[in-house]
Amino acid sequence: MKIGVVGASGYAGGELLRLLAFHPHFEVRAITAHSNAGELITSVHPQLQSYAGQSFSAFSPTDFVTCDLIFLALPHGESAKVIAQLPTTAKIVDLGADYRLESAEQWSKYYGGDYAGAWTYGLADIEPFKSLISRSTKVANPGCYATSIALGSAPAATIADLSDLVVVAASGTTGAGRSAKINLIASEVAGSLTSYKFGGVHQHTPEIEQALGKVAGVNAKISFTPILAPMPRGILSTITAKLTSKVSTEEVHALYTDFFTPSQFVTVLPLGVMPKTAALTGSNHVQIQVAVDSHTSRLIVSVAIDNLGKGAAAQAIQNANLMCGLDEAAGLGFDGLGA
Repeated sequence: MKIGVVGASGYAGGELLRLLAFHPHFEVRAITAHSNAGELITSVHPQLQSYAGQSFSAFSPTDFVTCDLIFLALPHGESAKVIAQLPTTAKIVDLGADYRLESAEQWSKYYGGDYAGAWTYGLADIEPFKSLISRSTKVANPGCYATSIALGSAPAATIADLSDLVVVAASGTTGAGRSAKINLIASEVAGSLTSYKFGGVHQHTPEIEQALGKVAGVNAKISFTPILAPMPRGILSTITAKLTSKVSTEEVHALYTDFFTPSQFVTVLPLGVMPKTAALTGSNHVQIQVAVDSHTSRLIVSVAIDNLGKGAAAQAIQNANLMCGLDEAAGLGFDGLGA
């Protein structure tokens, strides 16, 4: 299948190119990057020697006429500007936020600007999303935080109150994008942790609540505090919720294990083993651990992913595989790099 990537010079775009280079069914034909048009791909992504000698092109609709599948890796608000210029026959996975929210009001509150509508939500490891993705031609890839938090919370719907979720999650600096920001330079980040978008204003909040509502049929509410961690990539989310049933850690562990048995990419670790971001770097895998805090009758869930892998490019390819009727693990059958 012929593939196009729009916005390939960013971190997520570069990760897409890396994974696509070895995909058994996808052949990349069009690679665009507006601000880096004309530059060699390896000058921006020196790790991508598979693309040696190739340059980014400026976006031109004619470059995508023969593409069967197109990935959009653009900042929020930008994908909607190019959709009308792409072939209507092509399947599209948008890694940005433009088509994730079903509520125009929530879009206005958390993002602002024109509301573009909603596509099938691409949380590929759980139902009802997986079945819908397989029947869709346009899919909105979930946000990185949303992926870890929704996966970590969804199985708890029968034992915990999802209307009062409290989440603290730390992310690597690549989650903020590639554009230069003084607060993200090494001298500012190294050896330091800091919260940001503090006080319930992070844009993934309505996305998480929407996803959990679809899975559990409840009015989910989340108090979410994100933290910038001194590492390039990875997310570690800690989720807590008040239990509504008297259960043990072992019972919750069994519940989560059963819930994710159909998933090739979500691992509920053996009791006593904690998720580790470095174990997932470069992969589409998820690690989860659970515990019951009997002192406060709260469920505690720890979730680790790679924000550029499962939180962006790798999950986008998983979605594309499902959309194209392929094995969802095609091109993704590898473990993380580890420490």
